[in-house]
Amino acid sequence: MAAQLFEGKGHAAVYQKYRFAPGKELQRIILSYVEEKRSSPTELVVDVGCGSGQGTLFLAEHFKKVVGTDISAAQIQEGRDAPCPPNLSYLVCPAEELPFEDGSVDLLTSFTAAHWFDIEKFMKEVSRVVKPRGCVALSTYTVDMRLHYGNCSEKLTQIFGEAKDLIFKYSHSRIKHVLEDYKEIFEALPFQDKRRITDVFDKIPMTVAGVVGYLESVSPYQAYMKDDPEAAKAVLQETEKRFLEVMGVSSRETQLEFWVRHVCILGCKAP
Repeated sequence: MAAQLFEGKGHAAVYQKYRFAPGKELQRIILSYVEEKRSSPTELVVDVGCGSGQGTLFLAEHFKKVVGTDISAAQIQEGRDAPCPPNLSYLVCPAEELPFEDGSVDLLTSFTAAHWFDIEKFMKEVSRVVKPRGCVALSTYTVDMRLHYGNCSEKLTQIFGEAKDLIFKYSHSRIKHVLEDYKEIFEALPFQDKRRITDVFDKIPMTVAGVVGYLESVSPYQAYMKDDPEAAKAVLQETEKRFLEVMGVSSRETQLEFWVRHVCILGCKAP
C-alpha cells in the first residue's frame, strides 16, 4: 500500500515554505522530451503526489490545463492557498485511484513522490489514464547533495551530510527506491519506449534558513521529531549555527547554492 507521511498541517506548511521547485535542467529535460514525442498539443497535464504544488506551478507555466493531485488534504490546501494561475487546479485523491477518464491525460508527472506509491497499482493507473502517444515523467532528487559558498563549500557539505545522516536514520523503507535511482520504478513503467536519466544536475539558489528548512521538511525528520523532539530540534539548531560560523556570516538569509542530482524516468505510450 502507499505510504502517507505528509499528512499534518504543520508539516504541510513547512513543506510549502521550504521545498524547492524542479531545477532548470530537470525542467528542460522534461519539456524537451514532451516536445520530441508529442505530435499534437498537450491539453491535460496531471501531477501526481504534487504536495503543495512546487512542480505543479512549473507545469502550469507551459501547459494549457494542469491538475495537481495528492492524498494529503493538508498539502492540497497549502497549494490552493498559494498564488495560483487560472489553468491550475488541485484534487485530493490517491495516486492509485486517479479520477480521470481512460486515455485522457497528455502528460503525467510526479516529482519526488513516486517512491511513496503502491507501484503496481499506480502503474496500472498510468497505463489507463495516459493517452496513446502521451508522456510520463517521474523524477526524484537523490541524496547526492552539495552546498557551495565561497571557499568553504567542502566544509558546508560535510556539515550538511552529518545532519542528513542523523536524520535519515529515521527513513522509511520506501527510500530504497531513491537510493537505487528509481531502478525498480523504471522497470515497472509499462511502456516500451522509456528511458532513465540518472545524472541530472541542478544548482538551486537557497538561503541558510532554506537549507535548514529543507531538512525540517523531509519525512525522516518528522519521524525523528515524534521519537525525540528535543534531539531533533537540537540537530537543526546546531547545523545552522555551524553553517553560519563556517561561512563567517550572521544572517540566516545569506544566499548559497544547493547542488542536487536528480533521477528522471521518461516514457511515451505506444500509439
